[in-house]
Amino acid sequence: MSKIVIVYHSGYGHTKKVAEAVLAGTLDAGAEAKLVAVGELDEAAWAELDAADGIIFGAPTYMGGASADFKKFADASSKPWLTQSWKDKIAAGFTNSATMNGDKFSTIQYFISLAMQHGMIWAGMGIMPSNTKAATRNDLNYVGGYAGLLTQSPADASAEEAPPQGDLDTAKAFGARVAAVTARWSGNRQG
Repeated sequence: MSKIVIVYHSGYGHTKKVAEAVLAGTLDAGAEAKLVAVGELDEAAWAELDAADGIIFGAPTYMGGASADFKKFADASSKPWLTQSWKDKIAAGFTNSATMNGDKFSTIQYFISLAMQHGMIWAGMGIMPSNTKAATRNDLNYVGGYAGLLTQSPADASAEEAPPQGDLDTAKAFGARVAAVTARWSGNRQG
C-alpha cells in the first residue's frame, strides 16, 4: 500500500474542502493517505513527508501565486532538499481561487518547480476537460486543468457553498489518479 501525504494551506476553508475530496479519492483508490495543514507541521509531520511515496501540494491562489503560508512551508522544505529525501517520490498539486482562471496555473507551475527542485516525479490530471457545448459546471474537470487540479469558489461563497460538486468530484478523481500513479511508481521503483 502506497503512502501519500496531502500538505496544504487553506485561508478560508475552500482549499481544505478540496484537500478533503482529494484525500477521499486517494483512500478510495487504496492508498494510505493523510492531510497535513502547513500550520500544523511538526517533527512527526516532516518525518511522514520523508516516509511518503507521494506528496500532493495544495494552496489557494492569491494574487497570482501560492499563498504565503504555503510558500513558508516550501521554503522550510530546504532541509529535505539538502538530503534529497523526497527524490523520486510522486508529486502532484491543486489550487483554488475565486475566478475561473485567477492565474491558477502560476500556482501549479510553482508546485511543479518545487517538486523538480526536490527531484520528484510530477503526476498531472489524466482527465480530459469538459469543454463541449453540452458541458455543465458540475462535469468533471470543467475548469480544465491538465498539469494539476484547478477548482473555483466565488469570492462571496462560504466554504459550505463552494467549490461546486463538480470540482469536488474532480478532486476525488484526481486523488484516485495520484494514488494509482503512486502505487504503480512505488511498486516498480528500485530501492
